[in-house]
Amino acid sequence: MTDRNLASAPRPHRHHWRRDLVELAALFCAVAVADGIANLVVHGPRGPILLVASAVALLVTAAFHTWWARRHSHAPPPAGTPSDPVPVPPATTGADGTGGTGGTGGTGRSPATAALWRMRTTVRDEPGSLASLCTALARNGVDILTLQTHPLPEGGTVDEFLLRAPQQLPSAELTRAVARAGGHSTWIERADAHDLVDTPTRVLGLATRTALDAAELPLALRQLLGRCTIHSIPATTLSGRPNAGADAPVEGVLEATVMRLRDPSGGAITVERPYLPFTPTEFARARALVELDARLGPRVPRGQHVLTLPEGNEITVRRADGSDLPAARAMHDRCSERTLGLRYHGPVADADRYLGHLLSPRFGRTVAATTASGKLVALGHLLWDGDETEVALLIEDEWQRRGIGSELLRRLLAMAVEAGCDSVYAVTQASNTGMVAAMRGLGLPLDYQIEEGTLVITARLDATPVTARSASGAPRARAPFESGQQH
Repeated sequence: MTDRNLASAPRPHRHHWRRDLVELAALFCAVAVADGIANLVVHGPRGPILLVASAVALLVTAAFHTWWARRHSHAPPPAGTPSDPVPVPPATTGADGTGGTGGTGGTGRSPATAALWRMRTTVRDEPGSLASLCTALARNGVDILTLQTHPLPEGGTVDEFLLRAPQQLPSAELTRAVARAGGHSTWIERADAHDLVDTPTRVLGLATRTALDAAELPLALRQLLGRCTIHSIPATTLSGRPNAGADAPVEGVLEATVMRLRDPSGGAITVERPYLPFTPTEFARARALVELDARLGPRVPRGQHVLTLPEGNEITVRRADGSDLPAARAMHDRCSERTLGLRYHGPVADADRYLGHLLSPRFGRTVAATTASGKLVALGHLLWDGDETEVALLIEDEWQRRGIGSELLRRLLAMAVEAGCDSVYAVTQASNTGMVAAMRGLGLPLDYQIEEGTLVITARLDATPVTARSASGAPRARAPFESGQQH
C-alpha cells in the first residue's frame, strides 16, 4: 500500500462513555426547559395564540434556511479563501514501477520556463530513502513526472526519474541536492518531449516494430537502453572461420556496462554503455525483445512500389533480405570489375562473400530494384555501423545512368530519418562522380573527407527530411531522376 493510501484510509472510531453521559444530561436539560416554557405560555392570558405564532415562525425560518442552503451549496468559494490542503505523497509508483507525483514542488511554472531532465541515482533499499530524495527535489522546485525503480541484486535500488526543473537550476546543483538526500552514482542528462511517453507504452511500441521487421531489433535495443553502442557479431568471418565473441549463451551475459545476447540469426549481439551500468531490469527487457525476434523468425516488410523510368521501362523497388542472395550473386556475375571495384573498394574476386552480411537484416536494411521479369538489377544498403550509419549502392552496368541509384538513395535516407539517425555517410572513390552527384542531389548539408583517393561523404539529417517515400511504405511525389553513374 502506498503512503497516499495510508493517509487517506479512514481511522477506526473509538467509543467514549463520558460523551454518552454528557449527551444524556443535555437531553434531560432540554426537556425540562421546554416543559417550563410550555407551562408558562399555556397558562398565560394568550397562551394558544402564542403557541400558534411560534409554530408559524419556526416553519418560516426552516423554509428560508432550506432555500438559502440550496442556492449557495454549489457556489464557488470567494476569492482569497484558502482551500483545505490535500496530502500529496513524495512519490507513488504503480505495479509497473512508473508513476508521478502530480506536481512535487508546486511552483506553478509553465513548461516554457522549465527544463526536462532524465536522472538516475542509487539509493539505499530501506523505508524513507525515496521520501528523502523526493523531499530534496521538492525544496528545489522540481516536479517528478515519472519514476521507475530498478532493484539491484546486491541491495539498493536504482531510481530513474523524469524531472521538470526550473530553467535556471543547474544540473550540478540538482546532483548536489540528490547527494545530500542519500543518492549516489547519480547520472543526469537533458530530456525532451519524447521522454514523456511512459515505459510500458514505449516498450510495446518497440516490440511492435520488432515484430514487423527483423532489421528493427538493433534500433529497438538502442531506443530501449538509451545512448549505447550495439554490435552484431556473426557466427563466422567472411573467410568461414569461427568468429571470436560470437558464442553468447542462451540466457545472455550481463557484465556491468556490457551485455551479450545470443542473436537468433546466429552469432551474438553486444550492447555497451560505458557511462552507465545496466540494471537487471534493463537486461530482462532487452532479452525479452531478442526472444520475441527469435520466435518470429526471419521477416521483412513486403511492400513494393513500381517506378517508370524516363525511357518507359518499369522497375519495382522493395525490401530485400537473405532470400535474395542467389539473385544478388547473379547480378554480381553480370557487373563489370570496375563497377564492383567502385562498390567494394578492393579485390572483386571474392565480392560474393560480402552479400550474406549485407543482406542480413541484423546489420541494416537493403532495398532492391527488379525489372518486370523479376531480374534484380540494383541494391541499396543502409548499414548500422556502431553509432554511425553507412549507405552504399550497387547498380548493374546496363541499368546505370537511369536515376535508379538516386531513387534508392532517397529511400535509404528516409529510412535513416525514420530510425532516428543524425547522419549517414558513404564511402566511395573520388573518381565516382555518379555517387557524388547522387549525394548532392539530396539537398542536405554534406561534409567531404578525402584521404589517399578514398572519399567519405557525410550527409547531416537534422535538416529538412529528404523528399523520399517513408520506410513504412507511404507514397511520395516522385522527383525527376538525376543522371550519373551510381555505385
